[in-house]
Amino acid sequence: MKVLERLADLGIILPAPMPPVATYVPVSVAGGLVTVSGQLPAIDGKVAVTGKLGLNVSLEEGQHAARLCLINVLAQLNVALPGGLNSVKKIIRLGGFIAAAPEFTQHAVVMNGASDLAVAAFGEIGRHARSTIGVASLPLDAAVEVEGLFWLG
Repeated sequence: MKVLERLADLGIILPAPMPPVATYVPVSVAGGLVTVSGQLPAIDGKVAVTGKLGLNVSLEEGQHAARLCLINVLAQLNVALPGGLNSVKKIIRLGGFIAAAPEFTQHAVVMNGASDLAVAAFGEIGRHARSTIGVASLPLDAAVEVEGLFWLG
């Protein structure tokens, strides 16, 4: 089954990619590797989950934000690659940044919102290495930001 079909089965239709909020490109291809710049939990071009985990954003809202971020990563990939998401042969790594209060320690649980979707959409090739980092703030007051590294084979 193709990735877009799996996403549709999950009730996900990829949005139009959000334009960069600063001076960078959203997708960079070098050889067989593709890096997608950090994506925010945006819906219709607006950040949908703002604030800090452990302060005014719940764990469930954080997981939802991470999932939205990955949807936006996939939207960038789908538009940037000539073969769309089916060009991806392996998700190498996802990086997650969680805006959190100093005492918050469940960053990995938040990032599972993105990782679980990666595996659901891509199957075994969606299993990836990962870093999850707590930060004081993110662009546009987003609660989560997710970036990715993909292999095209």
